[in-house]
Amino acid sequence: MSKRKKITAVAGVVILVALVIGGIAWSRRGQVTVQTGKVIRQDLSSVVTASGQIKPPPEKLANVNANSYGKITAIYVKEGDHVKKGQLLLRTEDVQASADVEAQEAALRNAQANLDAQNANVQSAAANLNTAQANLAQAEAKLKQAEEDFKRYQEMFKEQIAAQKDFDQYLSNYQVAKAAVQSAQAQVEQAKAQYTQAVYNRDMAKANIMQAKAQLLHYADVRNKTFYTSPLDGIITSLPVHEGENVVPGIQNQPGSVLFQVADLSVITAEVRVDETDIVNVRLGQPAEVTIDAIPNKTFTGKVTQIGQSAVSRTTGQTTTASSTNTTEEAKDFLVVVTLDNPPPNLRPGLSTTAKITTATRKNAVTIPIQALTVRTRRELEPPEEGKGGQTLAAERRPLTEKELEREKEELQGVFVVRNGRAVFVPVQTGIMGSTDVEITSGLQPGDEIVTGSYQVLRTLKNNTKVKIDNSQANMPAPVAS
Repeated sequence: MSKRKKITAVAGVVILVALVIGGIAWSRRGQVTVQTGKVIRQDLSSVVTASGQIKPPPEKLANVNANSYGKITAIYVKEGDHVKKGQLLLRTEDVQASADVEAQEAALRNAQANLDAQNANVQSAAANLNTAQANLAQAEAKLKQAEEDFKRYQEMFKEQIAAQKDFDQYLSNYQVAKAAVQSAQAQVEQAKAQYTQAVYNRDMAKANIMQAKAQLLHYADVRNKTFYTSPLDGIITSLPVHEGENVVPGIQNQPGSVLFQVADLSVITAEVRVDETDIVNVRLGQPAEVTIDAIPNKTFTGKVTQIGQSAVSRTTGQTTTASSTNTTEEAKDFLVVVTLDNPPPNLRPGLSTTAKITTATRKNAVTIPIQALTVRTRRELEPPEEGKGGQTLAAERRPLTEKELEREKEELQGVFVVRNGRAVFVPVQTGIMGSTDVEITSGLQPGDEIVTGSYQVLRTLKNNTKVKIDNSQANMPAPVAS
């Protein structure tokens, strides 16, 4: 072959290669490299994660505060001891209180003796009254008889068949009987007055006893407040005081000195704070998995037993109300209580904990990775208008109505599905959301290939764009920080 023919052949090969490369480049014009994944079926759970601390239920935990001023004279337990309800645990000085009780008990005994005497006086006055009333009845009977005799002899005297001497005798008897009745009536009135006075004195004695008992109850209460017993069966979880220390009671809204804390650890709860965006999904009875920082590599099961109805400020820890003057846009939490099914015996109130509450589950759900979800407006999904030769027109569109403008601004949630080498936006409806995947209730089918990354590509990817699939980056391990 001549030199000229060789040059011609080489030039032809170069031109052919250039045409092939140019064709490939032309075919890949506007192509975007993406990462993809498949729509799959799997069991999915929606989980709310919240942190907090271990606590017994409120009715199983008691902080005992000082009830009076005084010095601690005796402590009968130490921290960690098991105690029974009503068991004496601590005492403060009670010399004055005990003296007041003894003095008042003596006063009560005197009052009781006085009442006994007054009861005897009442009985005596009642007997005297009965005697006086009997004497009056007897006198009245004699008066009646004397009056009848007198009247009979008076008639006989008028008819002159009775002697003057007999008439005078019956008249005298009548007058004496009449005087005896008047004397008996006076004695009855005097006996009634004495009886009334005796009853009054007895009632006063009863009132004195009631007053003495009330005063004794007061002094006994003051003395009993120097004895501190356990309010429930449990364990001494805190004992911050010692013998000889002075304690003070609470004043107004300030609590008194804390003497000890008793907790019944047979029932243990995890009190956690759930974010306000998640609380709407939390329901009573939902299962939860609880981990405790002090017990690593172990998970405890439980269920939701209480849901707070008032939001809790993250900065102050206090509940907020509708009437609160706090106008800040601070994020808020809600207290949720998870009761552990089988708590270990070595738990203590205040331990840090994390609860994962399962708010919903789906069996064999159609799912995709959460990061594949994206949002586009209707305007962004409209295809560009093309003129002759396939050139995009900077088109003049007719003015849109307000309703049409609002519709074009409407945002649609969906994913990009790879079809025939292009990323096609498909609107979807979602269900529950797991930690990494989300349920798709409509719009996709298992096996569909969808765009899952990268994040920057998903933000800017246009509908119906040519794509090149490269999943090599998705399968590479994450870089380790040096």
